[in-house]
Amino acid sequence: MSTTDPIADMLTRIRNASLVQHPHVAMPTSKMRQAIAILLKEEGFIQDYEILPGKINSVLLIRLKYTPERRPKAVIGGVQRISKPGKRVYCTTDKIPNVRSGLGISIVSTPKGVMTGSQARRKHVGGEILCYVW
Repeated sequence: MSTTDPIADMLTRIRNASLVQHPHVAMPTSKMRQAIAILLKEEGFIQDYEILPGKINSVLLIRLKYTPERRPKAVIGGVQRISKPGKRVYCTTDKIPNVRSGLGISIVSTPKGVMTGSQARRKHVGGEILCYVW
């Protein structure tokens, strides 16, 4: 099954799996999804990710991370898709937003690769704001 917005599909799968406290979530892989998974792991929002080879397509398996409280609560509190296929959102280095006063991250697709908003500010590059994660 093909989707018109694979990034929104990825974020929705992660949100839904964390709401029902699944240990992991699987989805078809792509370079963009893998780059986003790398950022989520580096920033501590997911436990780990793995690429499983398949007969036709490989599968991206993301292990979700939960807090050690009495009731399990996902580390990812929310995700929001910003730039969509119908309306792309671009910004320059000085206009990259802070998410939840620095408690979240923005993921930006730049000419130098996919990176967080703070990394893009440090490297002085702008780009397409893909999503917010908090």
